[in-house]
Amino acid sequence: MTRRPTGAGSRETDRRQHELEVQVRPVVEGAGFDLEALTVTQAGRRSVVRVIVDSDAGVSLDDIATLSRAVSQELDAGDDGFGSQPYTLEVTSPGVDRPLTDQRHWRRAVGRLVEWVDDGRKVQGRVVKVAGDVVTLDIGGTTREHQRETVSPARVQVEFSKPDGGKEQRS
Repeated sequence: MTRRPTGAGSRETDRRQHELEVQVRPVVEGAGFDLEALTVTQAGRRSVVRVIVDSDAGVSLDDIATLSRAVSQELDAGDDGFGSQPYTLEVTSPGVDRPLTDQRHWRRAVGRLVEWVDDGRKVQGRVVKVAGDVVTLDIGGTTREHQRETVSPARVQVEFSKPDGGKEQRS
């Protein structure tokens, strides 16, 4: 998925961003990760290429370093000379504030406390299970199934101590 940064709007920027996504996606997926987003923004005379990746197993700092080298090599080897222009490459994982929208986002949040807005009020629940478009949530001790679109977008909440003593609740 390619997201346009706020304030961007030229067709050339959109075209270039799409071309880079097509170029970088096989490198990211070949390493076993999902390409969550790729954006290109201008910072003075440099371009900033931000590549956001994720996986079911998470993303470690070693993964980021390995992917950074591989993506940089791909950009530098491109026939169009993008690598010859000054650019800064940022490879990162999604932050905890990333909205849970896709099924894979919800699947990766099993065991986590999430918050969403329902009829204008904030609701929190713990993700128990995800099966297709159905999300099972524990809300105040009651387990309920919801269609994913009715609780999306939700955001993972930061917890300093988990109710199960800190153990992950993965299924």
